[in-house]
Amino acid sequence: MFSETKKTKPTSNQNEQNRIAAGTLITGEISGKGCFRIEGTLEGSLKTPGKVVISNGGLINGTLECENADIEGNFKGKLFVKGTLSLRSPANIEGEVVAGKLAVEPGAVFNATCEMSGGVKPLPKENEKRSA
Repeated sequence: MFSETKKTKPTSNQNEQNRIAAGTLITGEISGKGCFRIEGTLEGSLKTPGKVVISNGGLINGTLECENADIEGNFKGKLFVKGTLSLRSPANIEGEVVAGKLAVEPGAVFNATCEMSGGVKPLPKENEKRSA
């Protein structure tokens, strides 16, 4: 009766929050399984299957690979976002961007080459009939 083993739920690394605080400078490569909030500076690369938030005042100079990104700060380099890239008002992006979806608020600066991946529908050929 009391000797039953309790079943534990597997912990999800997607809910874990990693934070680089304001005033912190990290140089190198970071990889993780959780989400990241960048308030300081990262000179290098960050790779995660989670979401990355670059806060106002935060900076990444290098490469970023993630599922979704929400940027209010600065980014310079190569940005690979599988899902949605959201640029908030004070954001400043420079470099190369590959994203599934892109949302840009007025006031954000986006000086980058951009390639949209994912939901691209092919155009119908001239001899194909269009359906209403």
